[in-house]
Amino acid sequence: MTIKTKLGSIAVAASLALGAGSAAAETVTLKVASFPSFDLAVQSAIPLYKEINPNVEIELVSLAFMDHHNAMTTALSTGANLPDVMAIEVGFIGRFAQSGGLEDLRKAPYNSGQYEDKMIGFSVALGQSPDGGLMAFPADIGPGSMFYRKDIMDTAGVSADDLTRSWDSFLEAGAKVKEATGNYMVTNATAVAGILIRTGLKDGEGIYFDKEGNVTVNNDRFKEAFRLAKKTRELGVDAQVGAWSSEWTEGLRRGTIATEMMGGWLGGHLATWIAPESDGVWRASQLPGGSFASWGGSFYAIPSDSDKKAEAWEFIKFMALNEEMQIAAFRDLDAFPALVEAQEDDFVNQPVAYLGGQKARQIYKESADNIAGLAVHRNDPIAEQIINDALEAVLERDADIDEELAKAEKAIQRRTRR
Repeated sequence: MTIKTKLGSIAVAASLALGAGSAAAETVTLKVASFPSFDLAVQSAIPLYKEINPNVEIELVSLAFMDHHNAMTTALSTGANLPDVMAIEVGFIGRFAQSGGLEDLRKAPYNSGQYEDKMIGFSVALGQSPDGGLMAFPADIGPGSMFYRKDIMDTAGVSADDLTRSWDSFLEAGAKVKEATGNYMVTNATAVAGILIRTGLKDGEGIYFDKEGNVTVNNDRFKEAFRLAKKTRELGVDAQVGAWSSEWTEGLRRGTIATEMMGGWLGGHLATWIAPESDGVWRASQLPGGSFASWGGSFYAIPSDSDKKAEAWEFIKFMALNEEMQIAAFRDLDAFPALVEAQEDDFVNQPVAYLGGQKARQIYKESADNIAGLAVHRNDPIAEQIINDALEAVLERDADIDEELAKAEKAIQRRTRR
C-alpha cells in the first residue's frame, strides 16, 4: 500500500472541510529541499498534499546527502537559493542553528510547543539550539541497535547474551570470533568510545558540558569509554576502517566485519544494497551493556528569509504530525517515526524477513523509549575534536588515559573561554 492510497480518505475529508473557496485562492509554490531517501516521503506525499491544498504547488529539489547539506550551508550564509522548507539530518542542526538563518519554531506564529509532547522526547531535544529554541522539527529517528552475523557467532560459539551482557563480554566475544574465523568484531575502536561517551546521561545533560557550561570530559564516563576503546584495539578486534568507506561496505558484505552498531535504518541498507545476498544471517539486538544511543534522524526547518513561512509550517505539520502520513512513511520507507502515535502501529510487531524473521522493530522501539534527550552546546564541535585527538593519542601512541583527558579538559576550557 502506497502513501497516497493509505491516506486517500484523509485527503477527501480534508478537501471537503476546506470548501470550494480554497481552489480559487492564489497559487503558491513551496520549494522543499531534501536528500535521499528522506525525499521519497515528500515525493510520495505531493499528490495527496495537492488534493488537500489545491492552491499549493510543491517543488521538490533533491541532492545527494553531502551535496544537499553543503548547498544549504552556502544558502544560509549567502541568503541565496534558499528553499521554503529545508530537510536537515541531525548532525547538521547545530551548525545550521548557529547561522541565525532558521526560524525558531517555538515562537509565534508556529508555537511548536503545543505539539512537542506528541513526539518522542529525545528527538525534540536534538532539534534544539543551545539557547533553547527549536530550529528543526523531527520527522524520523534512528534508534540505535547492534546488527550482528548470527552464522559467524554460531561458528565462534558466541551467544546473543555474550554480545549484550556487558561491553567487556562483547569484546571478549570479539576475541573468540577473531580466533575462530579471522573476522573483525567492530569497524573501529573509536566507534566504541563514541557510543560510551553518550551512555548513562539523563535528559537535559550534555555530552561535553553540564547545564552551567562546565567541561565534563575528565570523568569516569570518558575514562571508561577510552578504556574500552583501548581494549578493543589491544585485542585486535577492530578493522580500523571508517564507516561508509568502501572497505566498510565490503567488510559488512563479506562478513569480515561481524557487527555494526547504528540506527535501526541500517537493517534496510543491509537488505537493499550493502549485503542483499546475506538474507537471513543478520540479526539485531540492543547495544551491549544496556547502552542506548541515537544515530541520525531527519528534520524539517524553515529558513528565516522564506516569504512563505505560513505555508511551510503547514507542510511540515502535515509531514511530521499527521499520524497516517507518518505510518505510511514507516511502512513504505521503513523510516522509524518520531511521532509517538505512529510508533504504535502494528508494523512494529511484524517480522523482518531479512533478519531471519526477527521482530526487530520492537527492538528499535525499546531503544527509542530509553534514549536520553541530550542537550547541545555551542562549543560541542570544539570539544568533540579535542576528545577525538586525545583518543587518537591513546590508541595510536599508547598515551595515558588519565593524562590525556586532563589535558583535553584544559584544552577545551582554554578554547571555549570567552
